[in-house]
Order: sequence, then structure tokens, then C-alpha cells
Amino acid sequence: MFLLLCGFLSILSEVMASPSPKRPNILLIVSDDQAWTDHGFMGHPTIRTPHLDRLAARSLCFTRGYVPSSLCCPSLASLITGRYPHQHGVVCNDPARPPGQPSSNFYRSDAYRAGRERLSSFLEQTPTLPRLLRDQGYLSFQSGKWWQNDYSRGGFTHGMTRGDRHGDAGLDIGRVTMKPIEDFVTLAEQENRPWMVWYAPMMPHDPHTPPERFLARHRGTAPTLPIANYRGMVEWFDDTCGQLLDFLEKRGSAEHTLVVFVTDNGWITDPQTGRFAPRSKQSPYDGGLRTPILLGWPGRVKPQRDETHAVSSLDLMPTLLRAAGVKTPHNLPGIDLLDPKAVRRRTSVSGECFTHDAVDLDHPESGLRWRWIVRDGWKLILPTPWNEPTAKPELYRIVEDPFETADLVAQHPLQVSRLRRELEKEWKPVWP
Repeated sequence: MFLLLCGFLSILSEVMASPSPKRPNILLIVSDDQAWTDHGFMGHPTIRTPHLDRLAARSLCFTRGYVPSSLCCPSLASLITGRYPHQHGVVCNDPARPPGQPSSNFYRSDAYRAGRERLSSFLEQTPTLPRLLRDQGYLSFQSGKWWQNDYSRGGFTHGMTRGDRHGDAGLDIGRVTMKPIEDFVTLAEQENRPWMVWYAPMMPHDPHTPPERFLARHRGTAPTLPIANYRGMVEWFDDTCGQLLDFLEKRGSAEHTLVVFVTDNGWITDPQTGRFAPRSKQSPYDGGLRTPILLGWPGRVKPQRDETHAVSSLDLMPTLLRAAGVKTPHNLPGIDLLDPKAVRRRTSVSGECFTHDAVDLDHPESGLRWRWIVRDGWKLILPTPWNEPTAKPELYRIVEDPFETADLVAQHPLQVSRLRRELEKEWKPVWP
């Protein structure tokens, strides 16, 4: 009996001496207007992204990721809420603009400010990632793109943006300085608090003005100067990611940090104008919707590359909440990407694309242009008759035709019906 008691006390002593698992810090890196192809680890022949390549090599890397909407404001709102745009209500970049009024005048008007306030209120009515983390002791920092007025409206405890369109002072991050993030991380760790950083710089988003050290290599290889400028921006963005990851390594924080990478929406550069080309941003095609998704957590997430399963940025909120030991809202549409069984059970991903400016903020379906779904290697695009009256459904064998060159809708009517039924289980919008 004495020996048994001694053995029990020895085991109990070992258990009590072992520290409890530390909740991870969370670094959320959000690229802005970048095609899914435009990374070294995704096989681009010219663009070099050594820092993100190293992150991908030590991460769970999903190459077939999607965002639910191909426009930045609703996509970012979906990222931070884990919900579709029609669920959280932020379906547009801007409120409805009166016909004929120039954008520059509208952005300074009372009507614009009232519309932005309304959109911000939608996020206050919905659980957000930083708000749920805050309730469990996390500090959180917003930097970069942020549309919903002051950073606190999304639940962040600290941040840079105070209220202007796109993100005002927050847009200095990456392009001008990285110091605000470094100062925040230092503060949080001095207080012994777990932290979350939202690093969403306006990069490689236009203006495409890369420093010469990133542009020079592309001057002679890119077809046009606008494409060279864009490629230089991608490499500049990668360099800032490297600065951030190196900072965490030097602090000894990297092993306690879950690093996530995703893009808010795609981008294909028009070779002449430098603006976005068709079938990219604001479109229902993979050029606007597809993104790699990376999850790196040393010693906790096994590095591997998944080129089979379609996943969604909507999955990141439940994934991060579970990793942090925070209860997940029961009705989120996403799954935990760190649960292999959940990933294998996933049958489809879907989303919705809206008008750039709102039509009616009380009725999300009023601005809906397309819905789309990917399942079993197929992709169906459904236009809405009230905003795309001349468009027809499109069907692609997306695993074999990733650039959507061959519309198979006429050859596979049963597949169209099947995918339409599944899509309408999620949401069947109606607009008179």
C-alpha cells in the first residue's frame, strides 16, 4: 500500500509540475488583391516569395482554398465573423451612391457616413473572432485594411484604424512601417496575455508602387510595366511577412504562435491599364475567389500539403477558436481545419458575389449577382436575374480546368440540377 501511495504521489507531482498547454498567439496574415497562382509555393515561374514559401513548408497548406465573396469588404467581414455575407449583412464595399454623384463627393457626404455606420453596426450584432478571444483574456490588434469605422467596432482591443474608408492610418502597416505590430506584441507579452494580430496590409493592392529593389528584376521579364509593378508588389508584401515572422523568432514567440495566411480576394492585372482584369476581383471565377490557406503552428500542426480538399476562409474562425480553447458559436457554417475527419467529411464549399455598392442594406439579396458552389471537382455558377439578366448558369470541371475555359453546362444538365439543389439548401434568395 505504501509503495502504491508513493507511486501515485510521484505521478501526481509530475502532472502538477507540467505546465498546462499554453493558448496560442494568433497571427492572421491577409493578402489584399492577389491571385492564387502568384506565390512561389503555388508554382509561379517568376514571382519569388521566399518567406511565405518557408511558412507553407512548415504549415498545413490547403492549395484549394476559397473566400465566399470576391470583394474585399464583405470578404474581410466574413473572415472575422465566420459567416456568409448574407448572414452578417456586410455585402458591399460602399453604401448605395445616388445616381450621378461622383464617388469623391459621396465619400465626404452625410449619406455615406450614415451608410458606413449602418454596416459597422452589423458587425456589432455578430460575434467576431477578436471579440470572442477578448472575452477569454486575449488582446488583439488591427492593422491594415479595415472598413468598419474604428477598430473597436470589430472587437479589437488595440488597433490603427479610426474610421475612414479602407483603413486610414492602418494602411501605413507594411508600406511604411511594421513597428505598431511589434510594439503591440511586446506590450501583450509584457502583460503575459495571449494575443491576436490582424495583419491585412493594402498589399499587393494598388497603387502598385514597389521599391526599385523589388521592381528591378521584373522590368525585363514581365510582358508590360503594369504587370512588373504588380509582381514587385507581391514580393514587397512577402518581404514584410518575413520581417514579421523574423521578429517573432527573435522574441522566442514563434513556437507559441499559430500563423494563418489567406487572401481577401483574387486579382489578375490588366497588362495595359494595371487595373483588375475580367474573371478576377468582383467575379464568380476562381481568379477572384480562390486562395491558398496556410496554418502553421510549430510542434502542434503537422506540415503537409493538401491539394485535394476544397476549404473556405469561413473555416478559419472555428479553427482558431478551437485552437484557443474558446467555445465556438453553434451555427457557424465552417469546420475546424485542424480536424482531419471534418475536412474529409466536407462535401462542398460555396459563396456569393454582390454589387460593389449596396442596393438595399435591409435586403442583402438585392445586390446579389452570382452564387457559386464547388463539389466533387465541379463548380457551378448561378447568376441572379435581377442583377445579371443576360447571364446564364456556367459549369466547370474545376479540378481539370482550373482557369474555367470550358463551360460544360449543356453537357451535364443533371450535374447542374444537383449542384443547384445543394446550393439552395444554404440560401435561396428571392428578389422581386
